[in-house]
Amino acid sequence: MKPSAPYLPAASPALSQADQDALTDLYVRGTPANTLRAYERDLLYVTAWKQARFNAALDWPEAEATALAFLLDHARDLNDVPEDDIARKTAEALIAQGLRKTLTCPAPSTLDRRIASWLAFHRMKNLTSPFGAPQVKQARAKARRAAARPPASKSKHPITRDVLEQLLATCHGSRRDCRDRALLMLGWASGGRRRSEITGLMRADVSLKEFDKTGLIWLSLLESKTTQKGETPRLVLKGRAAQALVFWVEVGEITDGPLFRPISKADRVLARRLSPDAIYQIVKHRLKLAGLPESFASPHGLRSGFLTQAALDGAPIQAAMRLSLHRSMAQAQKYYDDVDIAENPATDLLG
Repeated sequence: MKPSAPYLPAASPALSQADQDALTDLYVRGTPANTLRAYERDLLYVTAWKQARFNAALDWPEAEATALAFLLDHARDLNDVPEDDIARKTAEALIAQGLRKTLTCPAPSTLDRRIASWLAFHRMKNLTSPFGAPQVKQARAKARRAAARPPASKSKHPITRDVLEQLLATCHGSRRDCRDRALLMLGWASGGRRRSEITGLMRADVSLKEFDKTGLIWLSLLESKTTQKGETPRLVLKGRAAQALVFWVEVGEITDGPLFRPISKADRVLARRLSPDAIYQIVKHRLKLAGLPESFASPHGLRSGFLTQAALDGAPIQAAMRLSLHRSMAQAQKYYDDVDIAENPATDLLG
């Protein structure tokens, strides 16, 4: 068997090898793929940080002094500190390895995610985490407040209906065009799907039984960021989006397996599924063809654009959330608030 990743449960003398393998398999199957990838990236980062900072490997459990040093090293801008400062030298070593971009203080969300992963590694090994110690907890809270900044949008601009139409206008007649058209329309019209949700769709998750009679397509997501496996409600696709998806299924001859797949330079549909990064490349490519900057929006713009358009069209937020599957009303409300404040008469008081 392939050796367990360091963040998976450590071997226990009380378990047989078969039971240990079953436990490891349970952790892998019960953890979303995106989370596992984040764990791997964060583990690589903290391992390299400790090696550069202390010339030592990670300890399990880790010492409180190490956790505190990690917090302090990532709670300040290192551009203005002396060149021989240990935190700066460590950061420069990480930059040289491609694990850090700049000496600027990282975003609080990035620091929080890495600490959360480190906590998870300890929890999986049934060990006490140093980040639970009073002094470390207090330092973490102060670091979060000191580095507070307005949250950055996941997409520079929302892909509202008018922007989406510009992207769709670049899709003409090839199989690649048909795939991209169906992918963009499904990703937008079904509630603003995340990349992992789009690439995770299988042909079996798409029901066309009612399409000829009602024009409706039913989508069954295995899970989403806010729902567990088997608990995600069915989503509906209708109108042009449904027609585009049916056309892609026919043109791509998708009878089973992944719904959206790579297409070769010879315009041949391949068997494997698209990667989440491929969705980013598709959006960037279509933006460029539409004459928009490639940085205009990211795939998350499909999600933010759906909710923004729902607000612009006056759709009740509860109705939009039934498709977007937002668990938090406050999170979805942000998109509505941005639209509402722009239409507020008080903004025109000066004339």
